[in-house]
Amino acid sequence: MNWKQYQNEFIALGAGLILLFAYSYKYTKVTSSTQEAKTVQTSIENLKEVISLKKIWVDKKIGKKIENLQTLVPSNKVKWSKKSKKITANYTDLGANELNKLTTKILGLPVIITLFNVEKIGSNYKVDLKCKW
Repeated sequence: MNWKQYQNEFIALGAGLILLFAYSYKYTKVTSSTQEAKTVQTSIENLKEVISLKKIWVDKKIGKKIENLQTLVPSNKVKWSKKSKKITANYTDLGANELNKLTTKILGLPVIITLFNVEKIGSNYKVDLKCKW
């Protein structure tokens, strides 16, 4: 076989292979950079969410908002205990409207609910609540 006769074809083949490798390299770099950009974006979103939640949790008025749970229903239906940043409350003989008011108020507060137990006794409800903030 005469190599000199096919020299131009070999050069063209080599150039084509180099072109193919360069294209695959560029493709992997572009996809990895877009993937990196997506992870950076999600990290920024998570950081923004953490900052906004921190602002909510640092609020000094949370204790006063939680004490409104005590006055939401008549005092004869509530057994209330507050120790530093922990609340234990037992509500008895609640009607459906009172239960709805109580649950919507609790779900709107920035607290960690450790216990929320609702029992139906006849047509009334009994609620046990433990939360902290």
